[in-house]
This record gives sequence, structure tokens and C-alpha cells, in this order.
Amino acid sequence: MNYYTDNKVLKHYLKHPLMQRIVAMQEDNYSQAEQFNYAPMDFEEAVLGYEQVLNLVGELCAEVIAPNAKEIETEGPRLEDGRVIYAPATERNLELFRKAGLMGISMPREYGGLNFPRTVFILIEDIVCRADAAFGNLWGLQDCAETILNFGSDEQRNRYLPRVCAGETMSMDLTEPDAGSDLQSVRLKATLDKETGQWYLDGVKRFITNGDSDIHLVLARSEEGSVDGRGLSLFIVDKKCGAVHTRRIEDKMGIHGSPTCEIVFNHAPAELCGSRRMGLIKYVMALMNGARLGIATQSVGLAQAAYNEAVEYARSRKQFGKTIINFPAVYEMVGTMQSRLDAARSLLYETARNVDMEGQFNDLARRRPLTPEERAESKLFAKKADALTPIIKGMGSEIANLNAYDCVQVHGGSGYMRDYVCERLYRDARITSIYEGTTQLQVVAAIRYATSGFYAQLLDEYLSVDVPETLAPLRSRIENLAERYKSAVERVQSFDNQEALDFMARRIYEMAAYSLMATLLLCDASSDGELFASSLSRFVALAEAVVAGHAEYISNFTIEHLSNYSKQ
Repeated sequence: MNYYTDNKVLKHYLKHPLMQRIVAMQEDNYSQAEQFNYAPMDFEEAVLGYEQVLNLVGELCAEVIAPNAKEIETEGPRLEDGRVIYAPATERNLELFRKAGLMGISMPREYGGLNFPRTVFILIEDIVCRADAAFGNLWGLQDCAETILNFGSDEQRNRYLPRVCAGETMSMDLTEPDAGSDLQSVRLKATLDKETGQWYLDGVKRFITNGDSDIHLVLARSEEGSVDGRGLSLFIVDKKCGAVHTRRIEDKMGIHGSPTCEIVFNHAPAELCGSRRMGLIKYVMALMNGARLGIATQSVGLAQAAYNEAVEYARSRKQFGKTIINFPAVYEMVGTMQSRLDAARSLLYETARNVDMEGQFNDLARRRPLTPEERAESKLFAKKADALTPIIKGMGSEIANLNAYDCVQVHGGSGYMRDYVCERLYRDARITSIYEGTTQLQVVAAIRYATSGFYAQLLDEYLSVDVPETLAPLRSRIENLAERYKSAVERVQSFDNQEALDFMARRIYEMAAYSLMATLLLCDASSDGELFASSLSRFVALAEAVVAGHAEYISNFTIEHLSNYSKQ
């Protein structure tokens, strides 16, 4: 088996027209081939290299990572003398990926990386998380190295990035017992020894994924007497310092192979990353956006795994003389799972491409001044990336949970038993709509793009593409979805009441999300109808039901309705 070649839709995303520009910018217009003999000389050669790695990852995930998942789920990590000891199969997985050169994939070649664009990294993570979401957490956190690459000093980049490319692990240490979603409340103390110029960290971090990592990115309060985000800075802590210890590994519902830790900093030597006071305002915001895209990818991988398990079981399980896939109640459920998955994936890769382009322009701006045209383009890509990230993180995770739920349902009583993979998928999926910002926080992040009209603008842009005659009726229906969404936004804004807007935000968010996913799936179906046309037809019907329900609720809403809830 191979988790890349058995899923034809993945290759589709390497063919998107924008990928040619992304890859050219990533490769400095292919000038890197003059310095590195393994760098591609053109787009076709670059894609060939990506596909070789994707094939390798697909094979390793199908033949090793997925089969190891049950053992890892059972054994899990353990704590010994303040250190996390991974399950033996986790160690084997990590060593396998190290030997295959799959660490530091997106890092520049001068540090030992493969210099892959973010979109290709997401493709690989999509496959890894289908095999085992817990391992996806450990492997995917190498992406934290982007923060050191973008904001660290030359000396820090030269010292830490080759270690990540060689296979050392990373973590982002943000959350504290009294500072979860509200990171402005972080209290872990950073103290500067003015004589030596050395920083030291003291305090506790909680719910840290892979908390006993080799290299920590730590948000800490560097400005004495401060109480908000302006007093926070970002630090790098090397595990080798010996002053960071794990106090406990959380006993979690799911993703058992990924240790979630409470860690203690005992006057741990630290290095300032970037500038003081910019930790939350600039660096963690960028770090969190990357992490949210990672969780969105994990969600899509889980949704894919759930769909595959449901299809396999439904095709083999017989009841009343025929396989259950032939019963309308079951094939409708399985078909809906596929359409939700394809729609979420369309949105995921549109987001990834915009994140890629934002990063390419940021990198270019560090090397030379941008032209006015480039600055305008850069701002637009950055705005799209910022607007789409909370949509795919929130809705991708909700779809992962829906698909995992339906997968268990297709299995019936067997799905409740630990003998079947779907039971683990159900538990693993639940965290995706919680960590790196709950779905409710994604709504808060997204709603300004609804009220400003930016999502409406995106819908108009995506709907302007040429579509085959066969898809014209579906485009008309999606245009109607967009109009109902715009009307709902106008009605909510007409109340001129912030509480009413906050109350209705989740409905507006979902209307925007389903309209955008339908539109982007239409774009994918227009370029490859064989892959996506059936999913598009099913998803449009689903989106119409969701949008109509929310539109009806909003049309009947009055300010007086708030009193029915505020008294709870």
C-alpha cells in the first residue's frame, strides 16, 4: 500500500497554476541549482522531486506508521526522572523519518533542509496524519523552526536549524495553568542578568504538545510590572541546559502517542528570539497561524482516515443478504463524508498556497525592497492567508469530528470496540477543534472579514472562474449561496449591536465557510471533473441546507432573543 498513490486527489494540488510561481520563488528562480547539485533546474524537475518524497512518505506511512499506531496507542509515552520516554514504536517511527531525510523539509538547503514550499509540506503532513495523528504532532512540530528562520539571528539560525534538519524535535511552550486562550495573561518570568546579558526563565507551562522536546520556543514575561501582551517576549531554550523538566504527562482522551506535558523552568538559560516585547504581538501570532494550518491539515488527514475506514467496512459488512454500502442510509452517509472531506481539502490547499505566497514575499523583502506592485500583491496574499486560516482551522476540525462520528456509526456496535481503528480516530479527532485555538476563537478571528465584506469579495473572485457547461447549474446554486450569505451579514449588521453580532457570529462564520468550500470545490471540479464533480454535487446540496437553516434563523432574529440566553 501507499498513502500517496492510493489517493489521486493529492497529486491534483501540485498542478495548481499558482504552484509554478510558488516554486520559482522558493528556488530563487532556480538559481539554487548553481549552488546545490540536488536543487531543481525547473518546475517539472521540482515536482518530480516532490513526488519522489511523497511516494516515499506514502509508502512509509502505509507500511510502518499506520501499523505502529495501535502499539503506540496502547503503550504511550512515560515519564522517568523528569524526562519523557517515547513508546518504542514512536522511537522507531522518528528514526525511520530521520534516516529518510524527512526532517527539516521546509528549511533552506544551507541548513540541511529540502527547501520545500509550505504547500508540499502540508501534502506530506496530510498523509502522515492519515496514518497516525499522534505521530503527525511530533513530526509536524519541526515547522516551529520557521520561527527561528524568520525571526532569529544569523547565529541562532546556524546553530539550531541544522539540528532540526538532523531530526531534533521542537515544541511551542505558550499555555500556562491560568493562561490558555488568553495568552496576554502569561506569567512565566524572564529575568535578564545585566552583567552577563544572559536571560533566565522561571515558571510553569501546561498542555504543551511534545513538551520534553530538544528545542523549546517559550513565551515569557520579560518586562517587570507589565500585565498585557506588550510585556511578553519569545525565547529559545535548549533542552541540553538541564534546567527544564517535565512534571507530568497529561492523561488524555486521544492522540496518546503525542505527550502533552506540564513542564517546569528552573532558572533555565534562554536566548531572546527577535526583539523584546514582540513575543505575542508579532512572533507568536505568526507561530500560531502556522500551527493552526497544521491542525487543519491534521484534521483533513483524520477525516480521510475516517472516510477510508467507513468505506472499507461498509463494502465488507453484510446484513440482510447484501453489503451495507448498498443501503441508502449508509451510502448517503459515506458519500457525505467524502464530499465534506474534498471540500475541506480544497479550502486547505487554497489557504496553504496563500500562506506560501505571503512567505515568499516576506522572504523577498528581507533580501531587497519590494516594488509598489509587489507590496500590493504581498498585502493581498497576507490578507487572504489571514482570512482563510481561521476558516479552515475551525471548519476542518469540525469536519474531522463529523467524519469520525459517522465512521463509528457506519461500523455500528463494532465501532465502539477498540479492535477497530475508528474508535481511536473518534477520540483523536476531538482535540482538533480545541487546541491551537478553539472553533469559537476561530469565529472571533474570522468575523471581521465577514463584516468588512472580504469573504464576499473572495466568493466573487472564486466564482468568476470559467467552468464547464456541465457545472454551470451548480455554479448558479453556489452563487445563490453567496447571495444568501451576504444578505445574512447585512441583516446582522443592521442591528448595529455588538452583542447581537457576537451572538450571530458562529452562524455567519459557518455560512461563509460552506459557501467558500463549495466555491473552491467548484474550482477544483472545473479543472478535474472526474475527481471532484460527484463530491461537488453532494456538497452543494449539503451547503444549501446549512446556509438555508442559518439564513432562516437570522431572518427571524430580533434583539429580544438575546434575553432568552443571557439569563442562563
